[in-house]
Amino acid sequence: MFRALGRAVHSLAGSYYTGEDVGTTPQDMDWAGQETPYVLGRSQGGSGDPSPVTAYGVLLGIKAAVKHRFGRDELQGVRVALQGLGHVGGNLASLLAAEGAQLTVADIDAERAARKARQLGARVVDCKEILSVDAEVLAPCALGGVIDDRTLPRLSCDIVAGAANNQLHEPRHGAALHARGILYAPDYVINAGGLINIAQELRPGGYERARALAHVATIETTLAEIFERSEREGRPTHEIADQVAEDRIAAARRANEVYGRWAAVAEQAAAG
Repeated sequence: MFRALGRAVHSLAGSYYTGEDVGTTPQDMDWAGQETPYVLGRSQGGSGDPSPVTAYGVLLGIKAAVKHRFGRDELQGVRVALQGLGHVGGNLASLLAAEGAQLTVADIDAERAARKARQLGARVVDCKEILSVDAEVLAPCALGGVIDDRTLPRLSCDIVAGAANNQLHEPRHGAALHARGILYAPDYVINAGGLINIAQELRPGGYERARALAHVATIETTLAEIFERSEREGRPTHEIADQVAEDRIAAARRANEVYGRWAAVAEQAAAG
């Protein structure tokens, strides 16, 4: 199956790369990689499981949010309600515990939740309760769509900052968080660490862990800028993040156009 995936990816001739994500492993990517070079995060010849690096980026994002909201540089004693203890959520829980955060955790796998809670001294609640836990930070690290009309009234947190994709069921729910005074760390910004990590495989000279982690560290400063701009402009953070992304894409396109024109001129000059 994964070799067939590799053949499908290869048919796109490099316009798309794939990699490990929910429900797959670096070993699965090894199979796909037998059919195409356009696979990242392999266990053999790649950067491996990106989940720990994703968790590290989320930790930095939580620190940025806590700094912005409370003016605190550390997480000692900060109450974090963490939903989901999979590859990213489990690693994040360990990082938060090492920082001194007070954890309340939930997972659909009750045994996994109990085991992790014993290891870290965390409190366990049912998955239905985690969103209403009284905490400074809610960290959604399961599947998406967690912030919707049904869950919004139940939130009892100051910050939403977690690893899950598509945390807002609809964009208007980001505006609703903003209206309630809940600081939201846009999902595709705070959880970008894993993608940043595997993208380093494409750099000249190949993958270097230290270089990857240094790039991931920019998540903290990027979020700090988004939070400050959101406060200054009175706009929801997800709107600011979208604008920043669109501006960067537009700038990259302009740069490519300029380079393309320069290359054409240089080629004509070389041809006499």
